Amino acid sequence: MSRLLVVFGATGNQGGSVIRHVLADQTLSKEFKIRGITRDTTKPAAKQLIEKGVEVVTGNMSDAGSLAAAVKGADTVFLVTNFWETASKATEVAQGKSVADACKASGVQHLVFSSLINTTEASHGRLSNIHHFDGKAEIEEYIRGLNVPATFFLPGTFMTSFKDMIRRQDDGSYLFTLPVGDNARLPLFDPAGNTGLFVKAIIKNRSTLLGKRVYGATDYYSPTRMVQEFSEVTGNVANFVQIPAETFKSFLPPAVAQEIYENMELLADPGYYAGASLESSLALLDQPPTSWKAFVGKSTK
Repeated sequence: MSRLLVVFGATGNQGGSVIRHVLADQTLSKEFKIRGITRDTTKPAAKQLIEKGVEVVTGNMSDAGSLAAAVKGADTVFLVTNFWETASKATEVAQGKSVADACKASGVQHLVFSSLINTTEASHGRLSNIHHFDGKAEIEEYIRGLNVPATFFLPGTFMTSFKDMIRRQDDGSYLFTLPVGDNARLPLFDPAGNTGLFVKAIIKNRSTLLGKRVYGATDYYSPTRMVQEFSEVTGNVANFVQIPAETFKSFLPPAVAQEIYENMELLADPGYYAGASLESSLALLDQPPTSWKAFVGKSTK
């Protein structure tokens, strides 16, 4: 009898990637039925999942009743929360805790949560406004306290976001600007392509990864390495320039400017993962994750 894998955010980058990788895996596709949770089961992405044999149901992470139904009978759950949907740490934390409570009540045997580090603690209070990190860290701490069997997947900096920050100039060259210098290290990650690559490895190695963190990134990149490889792939001249903090913040909506600025500061000190090595996480994979060069190549065709 197949076990049930429940995937939240089934039509998004991370959840969708998990479903695609599990369906494509010769072992896991036979072991698991998949139930995808989404807010809108009528959207095209949801219909495509149904065509692939995925059970797609409506789920609202702010509705405890719908969560109980969503995880009913689940052996394994992949949970991703979305801070930017409401830009409210309190809302994100409440939603994450509600799903964790539902998993505990339903007897889920493996909860894989898409988490991040506590940046306030890691920076000794210097970076206290990165709410989309600290909220997830609070949810992780809550899950650990519930004693739900869990593994914590920490996705790196999205290649999609930083590719868009390398902008074409009037002279045809490209410029990458950050408010930090070349000492910054970006753990680059292709969320749509590689979330499932890491999560299927987590599922396969459940017994050795309970309570552990797995870091989802292909490598640590300096800004200069990023523009050099961008140039190698595209044939375009590209440069990296550090700009003043206030200039960087002036390009952003006031409500999020300080948060995003501190997120950039994190890349230099204490580090996105506070100095953690990627080696053991990468060793779990059955194929290499997408490199920055490969991502630039496929996104500029």
